Amino acid sequence: MNEQTTIGRLHQRMSAQLRLLYPDHDVEKLADDIISQFWPEPDEIIPREDIARKHLWDESDIALITYGSTIQSPTERPLQSLHRFLREHLGQTIGMVHILPFFPFSSDDGFAVINYLAVDENLGDWSDIAAIASEYRLMADLVINHGSSKSEWFQQFLSDEAPGKDYYVTADPAADLGQVVRPRSHPLLTHFRTAAGDRYVWSTFSADQLDFDFRNPDMLLEFIKIIASYVAQGVRVFRMDAVAFLWKKIDTPSINLDETHEIIRLLRMVMDHHRETLIIITETNIPNHENLTYFGNQNEAHVIYNFSLPPLLVHALLTGNALYLKRLTRSNPPALTGCTYLNFTASHDGIGLRPTEGVLPQGEVDQMLAAMQSFGGKISMRRGPGGTEKPYEMNISFFEAMQGSLDGPDAYQVDRFMAAMAIMLALEGIPAIYIHSLLATPNGYEEVNMTGHNRSINRRQLDYADISGKLADPNTVEAQVFSNFLALIEIRKQQAAFHPNAVQFTLALPEGLFGIWRQSLDRKQSIFAVTNVTQGEKTLSLADINLIAGDPWWDLISGQSIADIEGDFRLKPYQTVWISNVAAQDD
Repeated sequence: MNEQTTIGRLHQRMSAQLRLLYPDHDVEKLADDIISQFWPEPDEIIPREDIARKHLWDESDIALITYGSTIQSPTERPLQSLHRFLREHLGQTIGMVHILPFFPFSSDDGFAVINYLAVDENLGDWSDIAAIASEYRLMADLVINHGSSKSEWFQQFLSDEAPGKDYYVTADPAADLGQVVRPRSHPLLTHFRTAAGDRYVWSTFSADQLDFDFRNPDMLLEFIKIIASYVAQGVRVFRMDAVAFLWKKIDTPSINLDETHEIIRLLRMVMDHHRETLIIITETNIPNHENLTYFGNQNEAHVIYNFSLPPLLVHALLTGNALYLKRLTRSNPPALTGCTYLNFTASHDGIGLRPTEGVLPQGEVDQMLAAMQSFGGKISMRRGPGGTEKPYEMNISFFEAMQGSLDGPDAYQVDRFMAAMAIMLALEGIPAIYIHSLLATPNGYEEVNMTGHNRSINRRQLDYADISGKLADPNTVEAQVFSNFLALIEIRKQQAAFHPNAVQFTLALPEGLFGIWRQSLDRKQSIFAVTNVTQGEKTLSLADINLIAGDPWWDLISGQSIADIEGDFRLKPYQTVWISNVAAQDD
């Protein structure tokens, strides 16, 4: 197919999509503008039939989540320290790196962006980003819902100057905004005196983070330019921050609106047709049934965060009861071709509670909150309907969240923590590991006291020499967790049955055991991943998981072979087995 035919068909499809969003605008011209901005060279556009040939992911894909400033050294820029840490301590064990917002910002640790096209000079510059992107698949945040009050666009808004004067959502404070779903407890509208008079700007997350108005197609075009710039700098995976709140309408909840989904479909179309393999991940920290809608009809997000996993993992390992975790894995549908889940236990944010709504009974939630507070955690609140405040997330280092059970702290912290990681690594999807989980970082109380923000508890900055010394000392907890983690990852990466789209089935196991069956796409390998989520020994009856007679079976983690497929397998507290009919390979 020639270039002109490819461009013509793309233009036609794009115009139809834009017409759903902007029926009163010249969508033909807008499609022209998007194509010229995103594909300056026509040969960068691929025809629709070539999209399915792209290699999106496989079992070797593991992501690391980190701030650009997490690893510090006095002799180099933080992004250079991060790159050195990746090369010296991780090598190719990790193939994807998510660097949290690395742009100039005014608040929220990067999520109030001042300039989308610059790198924060305190971190480094674009050459540092490009260096990391040359060795790892790079994920970056597209902070698309809101921007900083210190940005040039917002200063234009205050001065009533183009283009910024039309880039923000405003509302009458007398309007009925009671239906709006809130992730925070501060007022929804922030008052500003502007050259055009008093204005009240929609501010979902804070008074410094002002929401963009995507009813204006020029706003969409600005972000098309931003995405194109990131692609040119080596970004290949785009985390769409807070995208569920993107489109606002009075007298609606202003979350998950149809127009928001249409914007994502449009961006998926744009990215799919690029010569490079570009991936959209939607960050939608909402109840699971709502989160799943962001797959669309295989035409929205390539990947959605499995937000229900962290709180339900905490609950299972805290209580020794995997019932609700099993319900999650049974209810999550298999991701269709071109889609998958991002599985994680912790991130720069807290452990969200909204995904537990309708899943965990309130009594179970309250029990978990009390335990996390007793382990040194904090609880952040949001404003619910009618102005009532409700718990929104648990702020705690995931390693500290694993320090005990409902009976209190015990000696099983490392074992319990590794059990959580083993479950996460085995699930359908791509695993994403927060750097502070990889390094078993404790709660950062000093950081909370310094910033006044609960989320700072899990956003510590680490000295390169100090953390390297701890990792080199086998007696430290950091070294024990790090080495165990990397060993598990290397085993996982060799197993075809752990492909992000390989079959997954939740096993019906006795209380205290959680297990899934994974089968490779070619159906040659099966893995039965079973974890004891209690602090007592448990017996796994191998007859219950139906190992196929005639195949040899091994536990991939311990290397133990299984002679009697009808026998019993004793699991120590928090032990995981990955029982496979294909032996682990030597490097």
